[in-house]
Amino acid sequence: MIIRLNSIYKSKIIFKKKVFFCQVGRGGVVPSYLKKEGDKKTPSGRYKINKIFIKKKTVFTNKIKTYSYKKTFYFDNSNIWCDDVSSHFYNRCLKRKFKQNLNFRFEELFRDDDVYDYFIDLNYNRNPIIKGKGSAIFIHISFDNLRPTNGCIALSKKNLKFLINNLQKINYIYIS
Repeated sequence: MIIRLNSIYKSKIIFKKKVFFCQVGRGGVVPSYLKKEGDKKTPSGRYKINKIFIKKKTVFTNKIKTYSYKKTFYFDNSNIWCDDVSSHFYNRCLKRKFKQNLNFRFEELFRDDDVYDYFIDLNYNRNPIIKGKGSAIFIHISFDNLRPTNGCIALSKKNLKFLINNLQKINYIYIS
């Protein structure tokens, strides 16, 4: 899969000889060595697909095929993603206890909109995790108004479903 990022609104993914328009970070695309936490930029580079995340309530309604050779993670409203550089949980998916008071910044994965009904987690800033380099880069569902993301890549729900259902064993995402 190749992602060609011409501008925030004219970015596209080329996959299986099809072109899908997408949104990227509000700050555009930067070389990964310039990426910083919170800069709203999408890092360029070559990334493996780490996991497919699927919201438990959408498993049967959306008919997403599971990714047989990679881990598929079914999440619920207890799952969060830590994006706080001061936390030792930085750039990790966590399961919280409902009455637990967390003392670090995080993003809810279980949202009221459909943006995270299912998404692809890229292996950006993983081995090793470098604090401040930017947390997770996802390929998720576009916002209704097609606005830019905070650094992730967003596709229409139909196109993301097609992409997930047609992944092969060895896939890299090229962002340039």
